[in-house]
Amino acid sequence: QVQLVESGGGLVQAGGSLRLSCAASGSISRINDMGWYRQPAGKQRELVARITSIGSTLYADSVKGRFTISRDNAKSTLYLQMNSPKPEDTAVYLCYGDIWSQYRPNWVDYWGQGTQVTVSS
Repeated sequence: QVQLVESGGGLVQAGGSLRLSCAASGSISRINDMGWYRQPAGKQRELVARITSIGSTLYADSVKGRFTISRDNAKSTLYLQMNSPKPEDTAVYLCYGDIWSQYRPNWVDYWGQGTQVTVSS
């Protein structure tokens, strides 16, 4: 079994900062790409940022210069530093990992359950 658990969500004022974490655990052999998506209420899920196993990153235009994705491979943990958030960043944030597990020997995208981020104006 593989689990991804997000933490760090909550209420933040516009212009403040918030750090999300996503810890992967279980029978993990390797982790390839990891990333964050978000889903505002009543809207489609959208990519926020992605990071490869060697640290190459990709950001949505809407968060470039404000959000920073990073990972600690030794801890199998993904982070999203959210600086200067805006009310339009309010959403459920979900992490994913492209993982090769011991009991499911193939690359599979595993997802966390999501964490709510609410940005007040």
